[in-house]
Amino acid sequence: MLVNEKGKVMAILGNQRQEYNNAAIGVKPKTGKEEQLFKMIYADEIPGSMFAKKGELNEDFGLLIGIPFTVQTTLPSGRYLDLVGRNMLIKTRNGLKSQEWFFDGRTKTIKSMRTKSYSWNIQSNGNTNNMEVYNTYSRWF
Repeated sequence: MLVNEKGKVMAILGNQRQEYNNAAIGVKPKTGKEEQLFKMIYADEIPGSMFAKKGELNEDFGLLIGIPFTVQTTLPSGRYLDLVGRNMLIKTRNGLKSQEWFFDGRTKTIKSMRTKSYSWNIQSNGNTNNMEVYNTYSRWF
């Protein structure tokens, strides 16, 4: 679980059983429930991936630097974190860059493979529950 400085974690918003395509992603207080559990799958672990070389492990964050990964919900549907515009949603795996992310070792943020200048962000400087991608500020609200 990725916990921000306000003690909130990434979650599927709405009813935890609403694991349909386009369900919104946001943040909630940590409960450990299913809708807050995701697994990162590095590109070299995806069958047919061309990324076989792993980067250095960032010990503080536990993420490999610069290696693309996907984020999959642990709910029965197994949907993937996707980017639609700047909004983060869950969708069926489609193999597009909008479902690929990487950890930037310089800014210490998770960035989109589709728009590499954008990092995970909580809207309104962390004062809402909605997650999006936005210009990289190196701060996890």
